[in-house]
Amino acid sequence: MTDPGMQHITYLKSPIGNLKICGNGNGISSVDFTDQFEETTSTEDLLLDCAFQLDQYFKGKQKDFSVPLDLKGTVFQKKIWSELQKIPFGKTISYLELAMRHGDVKAIRAVGLANAKNPVAILVPCHRVIGVGGDLTGYAGGLQRKKWLLELEGSLHPDLFSARTAL
Repeated sequence: MTDPGMQHITYLKSPIGNLKICGNGNGISSVDFTDQFEETTSTEDLLLDCAFQLDQYFKGKQKDFSVPLDLKGTVFQKKIWSELQKIPFGKTISYLELAMRHGDVKAIRAVGLANAKNPVAILVPCHRVIGVGGDLTGYAGGLQRKKWLLELEGSLHPDLFSARTAL
């Protein structure tokens, strides 16, 4: 990509829906679930590499991503997104643990909001954050996608996403 400010787009058909991948000369800026799909003939190596790595991830052949990211957000959001990248494939943590890693357990709601604002689904694994009781909670792509991703990674515990009975 010659112009770092120019935004490029490609699409990827995945087992959990279409992904719109955007990037510029600085890195991938967003990966979003979309109903839209356009055949693209992008020749941008970064976008092609990102799409390839995501495809390999969905096939169970890749656990980590090596594409550069160009994340736009507040200092706080970027710190939380950095913490998310430290959660290993196949592991989950709670929102409370994420807040503790940030250094302020009282910031749990702010941490949850920052998690929800993650612009690069899957690459920054916000799907690996669950409720303190083990519940699947919140995912911009929908809980069914979150469940699917956690199953792919082998980190879906039997009690996650199960119906709770009222007392």
